[in-house]
Amino acid sequence: MARLSVLAWIGNAAAALCGRHGDVTQQAHGNGCSRQTVYDHADKVQQAVTDAQRPGPSRDELLQKVQRLDDENRQLWDGLEHTFDCPEAKRRQFAVAAAALGLSLQQTRTLLAILLPASRVPSRATLGRWVQRGARRAGRLLRLLDQACQSLVVCLCLDEIFFRRQPVLMAVEPHSLAWVLAERAADRSGPTWAKALAAWPAVADVAVDGGSGLELGLKLAAQRRQEVAARAPTPAVPLRSRLDLFHTRREGERVLRSDWAWAEGLWEEAEKLDRAKARFDRGGGDGRHFKKDVAGKAWAKASAAFEEVDGREQAWARAVAALALFRPDGQLNDRAWAEGELQAATAVLSGPRWAKVRRMLLDERSRTFLDQLQTDLATAEPCPERRAALVAWWRWQGEQRRAGAAAVPKVVAGVLEAVVVGQLGAGWEEAYQRVSRVLRQVVRASSAVEGVNSVVRMHQARHRKLTQELLDLKRLYWNCRSFVSGKRRKRCPYQHLGLQLPTYDPWALLQMDPDQLKQQLSTPRLAG
Repeated sequence: MARLSVLAWIGNAAAALCGRHGDVTQQAHGNGCSRQTVYDHADKVQQAVTDAQRPGPSRDELLQKVQRLDDENRQLWDGLEHTFDCPEAKRRQFAVAAAALGLSLQQTRTLLAILLPASRVPSRATLGRWVQRGARRAGRLLRLLDQACQSLVVCLCLDEIFFRRQPVLMAVEPHSLAWVLAERAADRSGPTWAKALAAWPAVADVAVDGGSGLELGLKLAAQRRQEVAARAPTPAVPLRSRLDLFHTRREGERVLRSDWAWAEGLWEEAEKLDRAKARFDRGGGDGRHFKKDVAGKAWAKASAAFEEVDGREQAWARAVAALALFRPDGQLNDRAWAEGELQAATAVLSGPRWAKVRRMLLDERSRTFLDQLQTDLATAEPCPERRAALVAWWRWQGEQRRAGAAAVPKVVAGVLEAVVVGQLGAGWEEAYQRVSRVLRQVVRASSAVEGVNSVVRMHQARHRKLTQELLDLKRLYWNCRSFVSGKRRKRCPYQHLGLQLPTYDPWALLQMDPDQLKQQLSTPRLAG
């Protein structure tokens, strides 16, 4: 705060500027200040008057403007506390990842509007351009990655999915859940499938449904391999087809539900006649108008239907058990036993409704997995007695894991393990690992591709159109996404497949130059 008042400043300025000799000394003594202070006050008062006479805003206007700017600055700082720094690169990454995960452009924009100021939220058209650019890069990268995976993919689950009546050829490697094919095609004929399978020359086993196009495509692909092998020194890789048991079980359960609905309808009709007869008896009407055997015949028909459907349900359970890995008695399943059980079961599953199920059950391809299982087990452990013991030990350990708290106590389990080890002899651990690997990798159904199909259908419901580029983007993200639960958790499909990449971050892969990635994939460290 100033020590002298404004009037004192004006008096000092008047003495210095307009006074006579001695007035400055007298003014300084009167105000209790020095002569130099009087001269300084004179200069400042003179400058203030000069500034007040200049054109432009007044001091009050300037003060009001400063106050407005302070308020605006404070509001901006308050708003900054609820936002975060999101440069354009991060917004592009967000948009591309959201599209790969199944969000529409409008949903992506709604989420960005929650995080960003309105002025920085990209438009829907901008988001579409970002996603399209990333999807095209994904397609170029997948061509390189598919080539690197050719020798690693030896088993596939094949199926078709439709987008507005246009088929999309789908293929998933079942053990790693690597999504290796998602191709929009003009049709699903045999030549189209054969052309798609030509890109995977190392595939030896495929699980398919009963579609005629797929069946013809596999035959054409096998013929093409034989023709190529005839001109090359190396033999052709055999192409074994196994019928998908997923569709067989689904069709059988559907027909069984239909049979039970028919039997329950007859039962309800018999109950309805019983109620009508009871009302007639209470009314005391002429018994000739309501024959006593009407309700009896209805109940006889309903009982016969229930017994018939119950027999079919038991036969269906017998057919399902015939296609399992182990028999009900605990022994490993084989083709001879399975065929006998299926013949007996299909003899009971009569009628036109069961015709398709009977064809699927009696199809030779439905038992292909049993032949391959026996062959692979014999390769893993040549000794039949030791192989049977290792298979039984693997089955027993699986039952204990599923039983959980109700499993055999650790002491008893330890005794059993000691007995088994003593019977198997030295080196049983390595043999057990080989046998366990064969049993774990048995493929009986195309459930892997059905699971991916269900995910794609959910994405289809949120996108206006699933183009080939967008499918490529989704496939790249799927193969680089780490599983969060289950036996595959903490690793992505490409890692489970054995494909070594410089990075498994999908966004980082999209930023890589295709030529650079091709060069890195060709190095021995990554090619192994």
